[in-house]
Parts: sequence; structure tokens; C-alpha cells
Amino acid sequence: RQHQGRAFAASSTTSPALAFCAICAMSAAIAAPEWYVSHGALKIHPSLIKVVEVEVCPGTGFSPAYFWSCLEQLTKELRPEVEACLKRRDELQEKVDAFYERSKAAGTDCATKEFRPQCKAFLKEIGYLEDDRGPVSISTQFVDPEIALVPAPQLVVPSDNARYVLNAVNARWGSLFDALYGFDIIPSTSIQLGSSGAGFDVATVSAPAPPVSGYNPVRGKAVIEFANGLLDEIAPLATGCWAEVTRLWPQFVGQQQQLVLLLKSGETTSLKTPSLFVGSVGSLGPPSAHSSGAAVAVPVATNISSPSLPDEGRIFLKHNGLHLVLEIDHEDPIGKSSLSGIKDITMEAALTAILDMEDSVSAVDADDKAKVYTNICGVMRGSLEAPFVKDGKTLVRRARPDIWLRDEKGDAKALPGRAVCLVRNVGHHMFTDMVLCDGRTVPEGFVDCLVTTAAALQDLRGTGLVVNSRLGSVYIVKPKMHGPREITLTNSLFGRTEEFFGLRRDTIKMGIMDEERRTSVNLRECIRAASSRVFFINTGFLDRTGDEIHTCMLAGPVVRKQDMRKEPWIRAYEDSNVDIGLHSGFAGKAQIGKGMWARPDSMKAMLEAKIAEPMAGASTAWVPSPAAAALHSIHYHRVNVPERQMQLATRPSAPLDLILTPPLLKVMPNRDDIEEELRESAQSILGYVVRWVDLGIGCSKVPDLQNVGLMEDRATLRISSQLLANWLHHGLVSEQEIRDTFKEMAKVVDQQNARDKAYRPMSTNPDGSIAFQAALRLVLNGKTAPNGYTEFTLHEARRRAKAAVSARL
Repeated sequence: RQHQGRAFAASSTTSPALAFCAICAMSAAIAAPEWYVSHGALKIHPSLIKVVEVEVCPGTGFSPAYFWSCLEQLTKELRPEVEACLKRRDELQEKVDAFYERSKAAGTDCATKEFRPQCKAFLKEIGYLEDDRGPVSISTQFVDPEIALVPAPQLVVPSDNARYVLNAVNARWGSLFDALYGFDIIPSTSIQLGSSGAGFDVATVSAPAPPVSGYNPVRGKAVIEFANGLLDEIAPLATGCWAEVTRLWPQFVGQQQQLVLLLKSGETTSLKTPSLFVGSVGSLGPPSAHSSGAAVAVPVATNISSPSLPDEGRIFLKHNGLHLVLEIDHEDPIGKSSLSGIKDITMEAALTAILDMEDSVSAVDADDKAKVYTNICGVMRGSLEAPFVKDGKTLVRRARPDIWLRDEKGDAKALPGRAVCLVRNVGHHMFTDMVLCDGRTVPEGFVDCLVTTAAALQDLRGTGLVVNSRLGSVYIVKPKMHGPREITLTNSLFGRTEEFFGLRRDTIKMGIMDEERRTSVNLRECIRAASSRVFFINTGFLDRTGDEIHTCMLAGPVVRKQDMRKEPWIRAYEDSNVDIGLHSGFAGKAQIGKGMWARPDSMKAMLEAKIAEPMAGASTAWVPSPAAAALHSIHYHRVNVPERQMQLATRPSAPLDLILTPPLLKVMPNRDDIEEELRESAQSILGYVVRWVDLGIGCSKVPDLQNVGLMEDRATLRISSQLLANWLHHGLVSEQEIRDTFKEMAKVVDQQNARDKAYRPMSTNPDGSIAFQAALRLVLNGKTAPNGYTEFTLHEARRRAKAAVSARL
């Protein structure tokens, strides 16, 4: 199994001249098409040449020729180590497979607790488990406070869509009222009354809201009730509650402003914690100009429940490091329905955004990568634009400017308008034919790294239109690394890139995705290998589960997907990541992250469940949308994460033995359960793969069999395909059952996509459907797929689909 082995078909801009196989990429040379551009030992696709000349290099002080020289040198220096690391992955998996086969042949039940010490000793013997050299303390410097100090949501966005990228960058600030009104947190047809906090009393329910188009005042009232309850929770008043506030304004007391609030009783009050008020903007003042100290003289003729003097402005509060902006306008339709005149609360939400080049994109050739690189360069320099049409008018979306206010001392102050952008490059196992070096494909992550760093140079020099890192760092998240040696390889890659561009050592910070089993069980040593540049560790339950299944493929049949979170390894894995991060000094220096909420329409469930992540010690967790970021930010107000981390740092570390416990079935499922899992997995695989292959959509909201939309990417695909491959190997399902079920589910997926004019049905001709056949191969060949990765099959199929479209034009 060569990890970079994948078949390449003709690229979308080429003739059929480019059709070669890279399965033997580690040894065989490939003749580049004659229209590739030569530079030294490199042969480069014209689309990549163009994007480097037009987007990447201008404004950096470095020429395209120098860029290509750096890539050539990097490839010659580090490619042998990439190949050695990939070979090591295969060797270890082969040894693990052989160990399980020998054990089962000897009559051993690999699912028993008694088998675990033997298995652990074997993993130690072959070097899978590496020596733990004791405590490590990271020394990473110049990490922006959005990463190091302030716990908050993190948005992940496919980098091939400019509009989505800008939405994510701008999701640092989000409307709480819109997020509440637009999702299921507020009941769709009724309002629940009697709430005394940020929630609803389900015991008392009013009549259904009238079916009206446009704004629903009943839902609007529920939103205001929720917001007032949340303010009572986060920023309680010295007396009274937020539902009683009729007006609020800043007022100087000595040399510093405080927030004064007028209640409907005529009494004035203040915040219980006055320091939560940090500034204001606009024309905000008392109903009367006559005031004395903190008391406000209200004329007898003034109706205090309907302020006599309209005001408009913004009040800035700050709690647990995150800002809330009270948007006040008594003349606004929403503001009129709120006694206080608050028409919205703008939440500081996604402080960081990962611009993803990997799992959530379908980028299979030079043309696709050129689009990705163009967006990365544009967002880093503040020049990215995305035209869109709204109400018949063409508008342009851009990065949000910084937000100005007068602070509590009356000084002008700016708050960052945008999330700090991190860029997820591809993993070491990906090779690309958009550049050939000495006739061989180049590690795609090398190109990603050089482009990402070059794109950030104007930001580092202060010549961009906006600022990304105020402390002068470049943040690259590196996925799918297996063990300390591969982290050391990435460290070398980043170090050489810094040398090429004349940057301070450790300018490029490393995010370590703890999503592969060999990284999880050696996490402390992985951190040690990057202790001066690591800024982030993250548990990726989805990919991690895929690797768990593949690693123990031959040990026995694994549990169903719905039961996977109940297995002992997953809790131990999640806890161990936090424990090791805290014991390595991440608090106040780096992020400890948790994974994605996969149901983007189920915000009520998210609001109830996702608080578990900051409670578990995570300083960030992934969300699928700006609205989800605004809602998830509530959890970081409810949980003081630094205090929680201090508490967790005193607990015993999660035991390694539990992490090494494979999720094997103890009792075989009945036939109905097997068929249910087969149908659900087949439908999920087909629903995602068909959009990936035929439409080039890397991350989709795919409806399940109950038509509940679930976020699917290559990580979820990896789980489903590996589970079915495991069950196929162990005889729970047969190949014929898989083929028959896939054909049945193709009809379901076709029906679910029937309204999409660009969609091409699979069920009418499954043998001729590139997408259907790719989905089937992911399962039937899943046992031998390197680490269970789906990329190689998807890329080959997508390129064939693009070539077929080109042939029809």
C-alpha cells in the first residue's frame, strides 16, 4: 500500500495526454505533458504557474522563479523522509494485522480484557508505542490572544468557496437574535412563557403563533425573552432584571464611565459587576438632561416605559474575555418591541476560523488548487471579494472592518472585526501531479505550506489591507500525522520554509490534529517534537474513529456507529488529549480543541449538549456555521474555561490501556440491526460521494434516512466505509448484500437530490455511474486502503468525472 498511491485521470483543462498512475510514485518517473512549464527539475501545470505569478508572489518581495526554486529544494531535501514515514505506516499496520491474525488463529478472543496487556506489549515491541520521556512544557511564543487566552468557538470552512470563507472570517461577530429566531431554539409555532432565565418553562405554553409571512412578533417576543434571561445570567443588575430596563446609557463617574440603567419603576441601577461595561458608541442618554450623580431626575410628564427621547447606539460588555454588543434603537421595529430598546445582541463568537484545504474541499487538480490558493491569498491580504445577489441587487461581500468604540475612559479603541485565520494544509500522504520534480509527483503539503506562508507575508509586514495575526505568526493546522516522527518532519518543513522567506524561527505555528491512533497514544512525544511552535491540539472524533476501525480491522467486528461513543477508548482519548495538553503548559499559550457539531439545523440540541466541551477543558470547539458560532459562544460565558482547566489539571491522567481498547463487539447484533446499519451507512456514503464526485462539493449537509441533515465530509465517510469493510471481512454482511443495498439506497439518494438540476442520478445506471462505483469501492477495498483513507478513491473518481464532462463539451 503506497499511501500516496492514487490514479490520475485527465485534468479539467487538459487533453487526454495527461493520464497516468501514481501508485508507484515513490520509485517510478512520469513523463510530464509537453505543455507543462519547466523550471529547473520541476515541470509545472500552467494553472499553478498562473496563480503563483498573479496571486501568490506579488507584494511578497519574492519572484515566482525563487518560489519554484524553494519548492524544488524542499522536495529534494524532505521527500525521502515523507516516503520513509509513509512506508513506516504500512509496515506497522502489516505487523498489527499479522498479530491479530496469529492471535485469532490461536483461539484468542481479541475483545477480552485479558488480551489487552499482550497487545500493549506487542505495540511497544514493534515501536508503535514509543518511550515516554517524561513531562514536556511548550515554549511557543507570539501566539495571538484569540488562540492563547480567550476560549471561544472555532469555525471550519472549505477554502474553495470565497463566499463561505468570508462568512467564516466575518463570523467573529454574529447576531444572537438572528440565530435564535432562525433555528429551533425558539419553538416554531408557539411561545413558552414563564421563563426566569435563558430558557423556557415548558409547563406553560401559549396559543400557537399566527401563520404570517415575514417577521413573526410572537417568535420575536420569545427571542427578546431569551436575550433578557441571558443578560441576567451573564451581566446581572445590582437591582432588578433586564426585562425591566427601559433605557441605558454610559455616564462618567469621576474619570471613568459606568453603565446606568433605568427601570420601569423609575429606579436607576447599575451592573452588579460594573467592570463588565467596556465602552459605547452613539447617542445614548437619560430620558431627561437633568441628572445628579448616579440618580436620574425623570420629569413627571415622562412615560418611563416608553422613553420620550429616542436614542440609538451600542453598549459594549465583556465577560470571560468575549464581548457582547447591545444594539440599541428605540425606533427600530425590533427595538420598539423591546422595553429596553435593544434590537439585537451582537455576540463575539468565532475568534478563530480554519480555512480548510483538506477534508471539506474537493480539490483534485491544478485548477481546483488554484481556486483554493487564490482565496487563501485574498483573505490573508484583505482583498477577497464575493459578489452575490440579494433582493435583485448585486452586492459584494468583503472582510469586515475593525469595530471602533469609546472605552470606559472615553478613549477611542478598535476591536478586531475578523476571526484570526488558521489554514489547514493537506496531510503527508497526499501527492500531486500539478508539479513534478525529476518526473515524480510532489508532496502536496509542500506546495500548500509555501503558498500559505507566502500569502501571509504581507500580513507579517503590515502591508495588507487587514491584519490577521497581530503578533506576527502564521498558523498552519497539519492533519493526519502518525506519531512523533511525522511531527518532526512537519517541523523541518516549517523551519525550511521560514529560512526560504527570511522569517523568524517558529513564525509558522503548528496545529496538531490528534486524529490518528498512533498520535493519540504518543501525544506527549508528538508535542515534544514541536514544543516551540505548537499552538493547537484537537481531538477529531470522526477521523480518529476511522483510524481506530482500520487499525483493529482484523481483530474482530466493531460496534455500530451509534454505539461508538459509548466505548471506553473514546472517553479516554478525549480526556487524555486535555490532560496531556494541560500538563504540557497549553493553558494561556495554546488551544485545546474539540470536534464538530454535525447537525447544523439542530441548534437547540447543540445549545444543550455542546457545553460539555468547555466543561471537558476545551478552549475551543468546532461549529458548522456563523449562527452556530454565535450560539456556541454562550457556553464560554457559562463556563469559565481557565478555571475549569485548573480543576481538571489535578485529576489523574486518562489511562493508556483504555485508549488501546479496540471497539469490538461483545455480542453479535441481530439481523435487523445489521441491516439497519448497512442501509444507514450505504445511504450516508452514497449521499456524500455523489456530490463530491459529480459536483465537486467537499462538505455537504446530507440528509439521512430520516431526512435529518447531517454535515458530512471525508472524516464521516471514512467511518462509514471502514465499518462496512470491517463487517464484510468478518462475515456480518456479504459482498452481494452490500451491492444490493447500495443499489437500493441509490434510489433514496436520487430522490433526496431530485430538486438539484445539476445532480446526475445513480440508480438508473449504477454500473455506469462513476460516483456509485467509487462509493462501492470505498467499502469493498476498504480493508486495504491505506489507513482507511478515502482520498485516493475520491480523487480518482472526481478526475474521471471532470474528464467525462469535458469530453461532452
